[in-house]
Amino acid sequence: MWRQLALVFLFWSVGPGLGQAALPADAVELREATDPTLQAKLEERLDALQLGRSVEAGQLSVALVDVTDPDQPRLAEVNGDAMLYAASLPKIAILLAAFQRADEGALTLDDETRDLMTRMIRNSSNSAATAMIGKVGRDYINELLRSPRYRLYDESLNGGLWVGKEYGRGSAYQRDPLHHLSHGATAFQVARFYYLLEKGELVSRQSSREMKRILGEPAISHKFVGGLLAEVPQAQIYRKSGSWRDWHADSAIVEHDGRTYIAVGLAQNPSGGEWLKRLIVELDGLIMDTPIRTAGLGAVSAR
Repeated sequence: MWRQLALVFLFWSVGPGLGQAALPADAVELREATDPTLQAKLEERLDALQLGRSVEAGQLSVALVDVTDPDQPRLAEVNGDAMLYAASLPKIAILLAAFQRADEGALTLDDETRDLMTRMIRNSSNSAATAMIGKVGRDYINELLRSPRYRLYDESLNGGLWVGKEYGRGSAYQRDPLHHLSHGATAFQVARFYYLLEKGELVSRQSSREMKRILGEPAISHKFVGGLLAEVPQAQIYRKSGSWRDWHADSAIVEHDGRTYIAVGLAQNPSGGEWLKRLIVELDGLIMDTPIRTAGLGAVSAR
């Protein structure tokens, strides 16, 4: 039912013409990786958390991708194409733009720049993010997100990642064309970002490894980090979160006990931060209780 609601929302938001546009190749691959069993269990877990009505009201979007075998991803999502204000989460797009600029020879990743990127991600420093926007060029970021190579903001998918304002006081310089958000995201497109990162397809394998390293060792212990590490202290979490007023977002690659998965949650509710803290524990349990599927071998025991 929730999947049908998400599709109705997408059709209403982008219109019949845009909704029929071709998807980028990797998005088709990930979209086609929807796993009915994982989908049903995700909806069951959300009901158990008493978040079903919040999903139906459009207050919560979730994407979960089992990438234990990156060549055999399994996707489950609710409201995956709903674009919400995401506060600091879209700083991952600035990180991507910096490494892309460096690959093009237009930016030197010296010690100062690497320090700015690390503080922007791990500490969610607004001043560091604004400095990095200046280094890469504010117009460049959204051009890259909309580029044929990445299409991390795609009007046919109701948008996605967007950075249209410096982090701090001041007005937006470029709001997204569909929803007029200054800092926005959809759960599906954020999951795609991490999926491309995990496969080494953001800029290059080396750049993907460096970006993932920067996303590790989060300095802020709330939402996904606070919830999961209280239950699974050995988990490795590579994440970026965001919060502003009633908007709460978190996103991560999680690794432990032989499993790797991507989790994304976007919420618009005063209790959204607490929702995400409880949600990650349920998502982790869902993945750990699901058999591993390896290319050519089918399903094998999860533990």
